[in-house]
Amino acid sequence: MPREIVLGNGELLVNLDHNLFVRDIYYPYVGWANHVGGHRCRVGAWTEGGALAWLDEGGWDRKVAYAEGTLVTDCVLRHTGLGVRLSVAQAVAHDRNIFLQRFTVENTADEARQVRLFFAHDLRIDESDIGDTAFYHPWHRAMIHYKRDRYFLFGGEVGKGAAETGEGIWQYACGEKGFRGAEGTWRDAEDGLLSMNAIAQGSVDSVVSYRLTIPGRGRGTLRVWMTAHENAEEAAALQTALQTQGFDEALAATAAHGRALAADCRPDLDRLPPRVAALFTRSLLLIRTQADKRGAILASNDSDIMETARAHYSYMWPRDGALVSYALDRVGLREMSRPFFEFCARVLPKDRAALMHKYGPDGTVGASWHPWIVDGQPEIPFQEDGTALVVWGLWHHYQQYGDKDFLAAMYRRLARPAAEFMAGFRDTKTRLPLPSWDIWEERRGAHIWTTAAVAAALAAAADIARLLGDAKPADTFHRASQEVSEALLAHFWDEDAGRFARMVTTDAGGGPARDLTVDSSASALFLFGVLPPDDPKMVATMHALGRHLWVRAGAGGLARYERDYYFRVSDDFEKVPGNPWIICTLWLADWYIATAKSEAEMRGALDLLEWATLCALSTGVLSEQVHPHTLQPLSVAPLTWSHAQFVQTATNYLDKLAALAKTT
Repeated sequence: MPREIVLGNGELLVNLDHNLFVRDIYYPYVGWANHVGGHRCRVGAWTEGGALAWLDEGGWDRKVAYAEGTLVTDCVLRHTGLGVRLSVAQAVAHDRNIFLQRFTVENTADEARQVRLFFAHDLRIDESDIGDTAFYHPWHRAMIHYKRDRYFLFGGEVGKGAAETGEGIWQYACGEKGFRGAEGTWRDAEDGLLSMNAIAQGSVDSVVSYRLTIPGRGRGTLRVWMTAHENAEEAAALQTALQTQGFDEALAATAAHGRALAADCRPDLDRLPPRVAALFTRSLLLIRTQADKRGAILASNDSDIMETARAHYSYMWPRDGALVSYALDRVGLREMSRPFFEFCARVLPKDRAALMHKYGPDGTVGASWHPWIVDGQPEIPFQEDGTALVVWGLWHHYQQYGDKDFLAAMYRRLARPAAEFMAGFRDTKTRLPLPSWDIWEERRGAHIWTTAAVAAALAAAADIARLLGDAKPADTFHRASQEVSEALLAHFWDEDAGRFARMVTTDAGGGPARDLTVDSSASALFLFGVLPPDDPKMVATMHALGRHLWVRAGAGGLARYERDYYFRVSDDFEKVPGNPWIICTLWLADWYIATAKSEAEMRGALDLLEWATLCALSTGVLSEQVHPHTLQPLSVAPLTWSHAQFVQTATNYLDKLAALAKTT
């Protein structure tokens, strides 16, 4: 199930599903560790004369959404059988590690009744259920889960506001789960009462309940929170600080912070259709939740992907991070992009200045499937485009903000050593980059995407070196960039096919062999400035992408490449060459924008932006790819890169509108 709600502040990230069940809690990094791991922290409602209904059961009508322009939810759930309506606002405080939830409970019956809300906490602290403790803390009136230096405090109050102390937790229970046949303590709640067992250790969970007595057709309010810290005292201090400030004030401050984040990014958003403008703003906010404050930009933190493999997307891929950072720079969000370059400088290997496949948010090398032995020979596996795009992005970062001191520091620590590596990591005959793994992480060779990225990166490194007065490296990088660009045009163009190949390898006789599979990554040639978008060879290649990769099964959109197998749902490759990918579809939109000579000629690009809005969930979350028949999300959601590409394409569209206006 995709994560329809993501809430975070760069240190604490909380993901919820369509049922408002917490499914992931990441702390102290965005992306690590996941203390829930996709399990369900259930919420349920009980009424006098009725029964307990968990929010994932039948009978609930749901509206799941964010408040406009914020990282605060605006959800409504109604259960006719129980006679209850819940209005729910949730957020992670922007300045403290507190998860806030406010439930406005409406009794839709005519008579006064008691309503009880139950909250189950199914944690696996530090991604393990071994050695956890859950206990009720009587002085703090809170349930606490802890292990070593991870403490999670769950508290709440019924009443008008946190500053006016009301009744806290009414009942509680701690117990075992997933062990010796124990399904979970949440089962204890189903009669409306809890056992009051005050502590459990090992593989444990807990449930707490709150009671509200609400007049007929009246309302009551429950405010609950979770604090996260490295020790019990500070976790409790966060609760005290929240009660001092006031819960509603903290929620309002977080909403205001979200509005301010995107407020000044594009004052001309009214030039876009309302749905496109709304998704632009939502994308910026969602990207914020996926960016750790120490610099890592995570690909996705939807842990349900682990159902298909015991691995996940909670890593910083240099490629993804660079392109997300570039989109952020395009709209002036310097405070989010600058830490990314500092992160890359920290993790760049000193003995071989090429970034590895992916990294954890703490800077450790991430899990990988690329082998260290190829054809019996040892090699360090990596994806060279990741290194290249970081250097390319750094130059654009400087062009946006003009911070020469920062550029000089990053040149010394990051751009120069990386460019020296790329200039040398080339075939002595073809002058193409030596084999590495491709953008899709499936093939080893010289790839059109990677080659274009390397050419652009070396040109960027030359510009940086020249600006900083480092003349000799500037000449070296410039010459290498030209050689790579020339080699790309010579070796990847196939005259018979009338388009560019996606990869060049060596055949059995030692000669070059082109992989002519139609692949959307050929868009890199104009995206990174190797060819003008209206160059005849570029035009021919983009037309081929449209002919061969457009999904004709009803949903539309562009596939990654012919006969794509990843999450494949159809074998009708004539109509479905692969599932539609949001980033690939928007590359086509970028090309329409780049070649347009009038606003009318950008209609195709606007259509694709509007197509992307149809792929979004009700909360604005975009997945990696969508079902070719239904547009339902496939793979992870949200995918940070999808949101960044949407921002990038919408920005390109607005910039082109402004440029066209100046010429008329």
